Amino acid sequence: MKHAARTRRWAPPPSAFAGFRFPAEVIIVAVRWCLRYGLSYRDVEELLAERGIEVDHVTIYRWVQRFTPLLADAARNARHSPGDRWYVDETYVKVNGVWRYVYRAIDQHGQVIDVLFSARRNAAAARRFFTRALRTLKVTPSEVVTDAAPVYPAVLEELLPAAWHHVEQYENNPIEADHGQLKRRLRPMRGLQTDRTAQVVIAGHAFVQNLRRGHYDIALDTPPATRLVAAFTELARAI
Repeated sequence: MKHAARTRRWAPPPSAFAGFRFPAEVIIVAVRWCLRYGLSYRDVEELLAERGIEVDHVTIYRWVQRFTPLLADAARNARHSPGDRWYVDETYVKVNGVWRYVYRAIDQHGQVIDVLFSARRNAAAARRFFTRALRTLKVTPSEVVTDAAPVYPAVLEELLPAAWHHVEQYENNPIEADHGQLKRRLRPMRGLQTDRTAQVVIAGHAFVQNLRRGHYDIALDTPPATRLVAAFTELARAI
């Protein structure tokens, strides 16, 4: 006599917050503060302590590294397609005492298209940046504005032969001004000790910029001043 097959009850996947001593609400607030405001990890530790929450700044650093990519990935399908005019430039940051380069791009609407952390400023890095952005976003720009760096013409001719490559003084001001927001955010931090740390924080900053600027279909019915709070709360439920 055959036994009837047992039906397995569906169970939701475990939350990314499972196993952590602090509740999701505390973790998400700490990560949001770190990505949004010009605070060090010790500053966030102090702000939480004022609210009766005792957590070490090293733990906060680990939360940022753990949860920032998860939140960005949860929001991926809600992201708006970028525009067709890309402003591309590289800036630099210091990691463990060594200068590194950050390739960044925004579109004509102020959406941060992508960021790429690199140990070198060369054609290989520029090619990696464009290749990843094109593959991830599946959008091809009709115009690319860069500075006069000699690596760009050959890379753009290879990857975007139909796009107009525009090089003219002051045309790239939008992305250069946008670099300033990243620099202001990184200035108080003491956590850029490895290349991986830097990539996570810099990508997380771009993610928060795009959320605040309304480039995701998340919390758009919320006033701008509280949009980031609502978005992080919604995304926390998804991970």
